[in-house]
Amino acid sequence: MLKRIAQGLVAIVGALLIVFVAQRLSGDPVALMLPMDAGEEDFAAMRSALGLDKPLPLQFAIFLGNALQGDFGQSYQWNAPAMQLILERLPATLELAMAGLVFALLLAVPLGVLSAVHRGGAIDRAGKIFAMLGQAVPGFWIGLLLILFIAVELQWLPAFGRGDLSHLLLPAIALGWYPVAAMTRTLRSSMLDILESDYIRMERAIGLPERAIVWRYALRNAMAPLATMIGVYFANMLGGAFVIEVVFAWPGVGRTVVEAVFARDFPVVQAGVVLSAVVFVAVNLLVDLSYGFIDPRIRHD
Repeated sequence: MLKRIAQGLVAIVGALLIVFVAQRLSGDPVALMLPMDAGEEDFAAMRSALGLDKPLPLQFAIFLGNALQGDFGQSYQWNAPAMQLILERLPATLELAMAGLVFALLLAVPLGVLSAVHRGGAIDRAGKIFAMLGQAVPGFWIGLLLILFIAVELQWLPAFGRGDLSHLLLPAIALGWYPVAAMTRTLRSSMLDILESDYIRMERAIGLPERAIVWRYALRNAMAPLATMIGVYFANMLGGAFVIEVVFAWPGVGRTVVEAVFARDFPVVQAGVVLSAVVFVAVNLLVDLSYGFIDPRIRHD
């Protein structure tokens, strides 16, 4: 655990360093904040007030020191604490990520299990085709198609915004589309190995029902590889749902960070990256700890 935590801290600092340098290479935010007729003195005064006149290493050291205290500064665009803006939009992103993950699992688990049980059959072939399509078609394109046909043509569901369950369905499907394919293939492969193991043959020999063998015993032991993917994809959904949030005008962290990038709002971008990095590391740590509960053999070792 200590080794994992240390690796996670290094990853967080590395992500901060990359976004810190990349943001400052993208241009001067003061140019977007001051009017076009502002003079050089106005630019210099604004840079000094924002601390942008200091050398980059000193800016990064100050930024890290403040970040350890949870202070990421004031947003240039919204004139509010950067982390406060991110935390206010975090519930919307959590809601969307959880819905996307539930959608992915509701499709991937039965499809992966049935593909393994009926290996080489019609269900297995359909699952392979679905998996290839899922990984070949990007989520934002699925989102645009859903908006075009479901929201515009059929007018069954709203196309944008956050509200009740009807607003959540389309972005959740678009966000969970890609994980379905990867989870299905992983669970199918794991189930094939488990179904050919000795203890499964023994359970069949003593006359246990096939449904109980597949869904009660084999599936539980096949979930260990899938648990890793669940954690990784959930973390990716939290930190990488910005495209879906922009497509569906979903008021989450990703959309806020995208708007901050275009406005060169350094504090908001950095706060969003820090939160995403921390969540990603924490989720992966929880996944590692969950192995012992999923597979008792790992806990015994």
